[in-house]
Amino acid sequence: MDSQSSSLTSAFAHNFLGNAPTWYKQVVIVFLLLNPLCLWGLGPYVTGWLLVAEFIFTLAMALKCYPLLPGGLLAVEALIIGMASPEALYAEMLLNFPVILLLMFMVAGIYFMKNLLLLVFTRILLGVRSKSSLGLLFCLTAAVLSAFLDALTVTAVIISVAVGFYSVYHKVASEPHKTQADKAVHPDDEPLELHRNDLEVFRAFLRSLLMHGAIGTALGGVCTLVGEPQNLLIAKTAGWDFVGFFLRMAPVSLPVLGAGLLTCVLLEKAGAFGYGAKIPRNVRRVLETYAVEEQRKRGKIQQAQLIVQATAAIVLVLGLAFHVAEVGLIGLLVIILMTSFNGVTDEHQIGKAFQEALPFTALLVVFFAIVAVIHQQHLFSPIIAMVLALPMAEQPGMFFLANGLLSMVSDNVFVATVYISEIKQALDAGQITREHFDSLAVAINTGTNLPSVATPNGQAAFLFLLTSAIAPLVRLSYGRMVFMALPYTIVLGVVGYIAVVNWV
Repeated sequence: MDSQSSSLTSAFAHNFLGNAPTWYKQVVIVFLLLNPLCLWGLGPYVTGWLLVAEFIFTLAMALKCYPLLPGGLLAVEALIIGMASPEALYAEMLLNFPVILLLMFMVAGIYFMKNLLLLVFTRILLGVRSKSSLGLLFCLTAAVLSAFLDALTVTAVIISVAVGFYSVYHKVASEPHKTQADKAVHPDDEPLELHRNDLEVFRAFLRSLLMHGAIGTALGGVCTLVGEPQNLLIAKTAGWDFVGFFLRMAPVSLPVLGAGLLTCVLLEKAGAFGYGAKIPRNVRRVLETYAVEEQRKRGKIQQAQLIVQATAAIVLVLGLAFHVAEVGLIGLLVIILMTSFNGVTDEHQIGKAFQEALPFTALLVVFFAIVAVIHQQHLFSPIIAMVLALPMAEQPGMFFLANGLLSMVSDNVFVATVYISEIKQALDAGQITREHFDSLAVAINTGTNLPSVATPNGQAAFLFLLTSAIAPLVRLSYGRMVFMALPYTIVLGVVGYIAVVNWV
């Protein structure tokens, strides 16, 4: 009986968090035991910050174990011990329901465009020889698209393209006679020795393009009221329309955009912070061969499918640019159009499109539970009170810094929501003037959008990239993302702060 009990215990220990390292499992168990003790001994405020730090740890270890599991356990425990209520979690979900809709449908819609995207970006990649020009093109394109679309949508496009590139070459590296890009690849699949070095360089090449694209979504997303979810919230609170929002942000957003694009070029020229890797000659040859073969095999049916995808892309851009409906609903429209007119009628075939987004959607709900803890325990309240107590002339700059620092560890949508509501209350109470309110609103928007690129926690698009299928394939970990984003964080933070202090 003792032997059977020991075996069963061993089985439970093995099954807990699956193949995650033993030390990682032990750390998570320590977290779960420590939180109730900390709540009893030190109070909810300290425990709240401890919980935030623990959740950040699970994000940092995303390649060891998908954060939904350990982060979900922490969130469930927080609800059980009363750090937040289920009602507060539900309220956070309702507030961010447009983002949930976007993940559910828009990312799946991009999946059905993958052939068109792979065709377009393969031509760009093979046509632009200069790596600095290519990096600049990715960053600028992502910035322009994010100004009119949503950053998560643009990130989904970038991820889809990178997965396509990687899959094409990986098949040749692993199996020289196969060049199909539609077969799934696994991050632990080993390439042939002949291709191993090329594959490592290609991974570094793709990592740099992914990071340039992700930074681009932040550079463009800050400019317009549709670029990020919190932009729309701030614009509604302040009563700004599309043009008014752009003009008020321009003194900060445009200098930062120029500085960010210059940083992109300099990083590629210098080859610093993980940038500068060029596409290996063998990889280029494989992609060129693939492009020629795909063009040769493309019949009338495939051409018609590409036309439908291009038409759906135009509908998508116009629908999002004019904000005819919530972003997620436009994504659902795109799915319906492309599946209907391209003959995708099998339920299981359609279901594959949702595999990428739904785990992240669940993770985002867990994240909202942590945000509910931050909200209910008033973790940011002392910082808000301290900034509002400063002389009026110093407040915009300090709001920018405070929002930026908090957005590095929390969700920038939540940070913006808290701060804009606080200064709206101050305006309604007559504590500040309308002109000063506008200045603070600009500082809040730029503060939550720009310095938050420092970590994947700050922006949903960065978190989506970290937990996507491409991250383990190209070895893009939490630490590597933070390291590669560091020069951008410094430049965007410094230029943004100077612009807010002097020109807002």
